[in-house]
Amino acid sequence: MPDGLLAAERTSPLPGGERSREARVRGIQTSSATTPSPRPSPHWVEGKGRSLQEAFIEAASLFRKVGIETPELDARLLLCHAAGLTHEAYIARAGGKLAAHAAARLESFIARRLEREPVSRIIGTREFYGRDFLVDRHTLDPRPDTEIPIETALELGAQQGSRNRPRRLLDLGTGTGCILITLLAELPQARGLGTDISATALELAAANARRLGVAERARFVCSDWLGGINGKFELILSNPPYIPSAEIAGLAEEVARHDPRLALDGGADGLDAYRRIAAGAPQALAPNGKVLVEIGAGQAEAVAEIFAKAGLTLDGDTAIRRDLAGRARLVVAGT
Repeated sequence: MPDGLLAAERTSPLPGGERSREARVRGIQTSSATTPSPRPSPHWVEGKGRSLQEAFIEAASLFRKVGIETPELDARLLLCHAAGLTHEAYIARAGGKLAAHAAARLESFIARRLEREPVSRIIGTREFYGRDFLVDRHTLDPRPDTEIPIETALELGAQQGSRNRPRRLLDLGTGTGCILITLLAELPQARGLGTDISATALELAAANARRLGVAERARFVCSDWLGGINGKFELILSNPPYIPSAEIAGLAEEVARHDPRLALDGGADGLDAYRRIAAGAPQALAPNGKVLVEIGAGQAEAVAEIFAKAGLTLDGDTAIRRDLAGRARLVVAGT
């Protein structure tokens, strides 16, 4: 996984001895007593300078000392971004000197990472399903868990023989647009609508659609879930906020301080967004349409019940999809 937030499940305690739901689901480290962050050496810019390899080693060491989960990966990504190098170019030039301007940039990047700013937010992009998406402070940082609805949507399309037929997709709470844009890139006959309550997030999603070549088939509108959305859709997808409000403060600093609260906060029980989506989905789905929603740990039965009570159908064992670790990650319902 890219910047190490999800690399390994952690067990840092929350008050009352429970870990947060987000930590259990995604393996994100919960907050705990912090160790003062060592600062980068002033010799990044002054003095004899360092080779690229030496800069990498020192950066990784700093990250390791403060418990960052993927110190080598983070150090390499930040070094390559600071120096304007691909990974391959870095390998080829590892013994060469780090230029002063690149050293200054790297020093700034290291300081930000030591303050627990995610690498993706420092470099401004996140890889998702093999494509680079722009990210900023107005959007949730895309994570590999969100590839599960992508894979499920493609699987359903293959089963229905509709991967190469026109389809209308609706992505609720689109953020960076990673779900909608990825599916449009994978389904060349599909068209889609992405909604978000944040106008700034919608601007970023539109920029990502242009960068990734699907802008002519994507539209983005400001909407509160399904409010004001007209038409019928073969597929409705969402990665809604599902963290109970009281648990947000206990998430890793990378999440609690840098992901927008609107993208995290699911209300008192974490289920507010599902209730809103379920209320409008039956009217928005085309015949034989499906709605796919990501879920948090322990939410599968509750979310499935919400959609069933709204009049949608859940197909036995296939209604709840699990990740490779066996954790329920997605609920699938339909007309």
